[in-house]
Amino acid sequence: MLNAIGGVELSSVAKGMEAADAMLKTSDIKLLLSRSICPGKYIILVAGDVGAVNAAVEAGSAKAAHALVDSFVIPNIHPEVFPAIEGTTAVEGLEALGIIEAFSVSALVEAADAAVKAAPVKLLEVRLAMALGGKAFVTLTGSVAAAETAVNAGAAVVAKKGLLVEKVVIPQPRQELLRELIY
Repeated sequence: MLNAIGGVELSSVAKGMEAADAMLKTSDIKLLLSRSICPGKYIILVAGDVGAVNAAVEAGSAKAAHALVDSFVIPNIHPEVFPAIEGTTAVEGLEALGIIEAFSVSALVEAADAAVKAAPVKLLEVRLAMALGGKAFVTLTGSVAAAETAVNAGAAVVAKKGLLVEKVVIPQPRQELLRELIY
C-alpha cells in the first residue's frame, strides 16, 4: 500500500545511484524517481508502507554520507501528491493560483503535502528541479482563502528549513496560464 513517500537528495550523482540501490535492497518499496537534477544533484523518491519507506530512507541517507543534502519521510501522504509529481493531474480550470517555490526538492514535496492537507485545494503539479537550477515548485488551485491557507502552510514547512524561495497567490488568474502550468 502506498501510504507513505520518502526521499533522499544528494550532492553527488555517483553517491545517488549507490544510495538508490541501497534503498531498493533494504525494503519493499516502489521507486517513483531516481535521477540527476540540476545543478549536479541526485534525487530518489520512493513510496510504500511507512515502515518500508522509513527503512529505505535511513539506508539511503546512511549510504549518502557526506553527499546528503536533505531527506524526508511523509507518512499518510495525501493522495493528490502522487499525480502532481507524475504530472498526471487533470484540471478543467483555475480558481486562485497558489505557488510555492523552494531551493530543495525534498522540502518542496513536504510542502505540497502540507498545503493540500491544510485547505480544500487541488494540486496541479509538483515540478522537481529539471531546468530550474535545482529548485522546485508546486502549483495549486482553489478559492482565494483556501489557496492562501494552503500556500502559507506549505511555505512554513520550507521556511523552517531555510529553503523558501517565494510564495504567491494569484486571485482570478487568466486561464491562459493553465496551459503553461502542466507540461
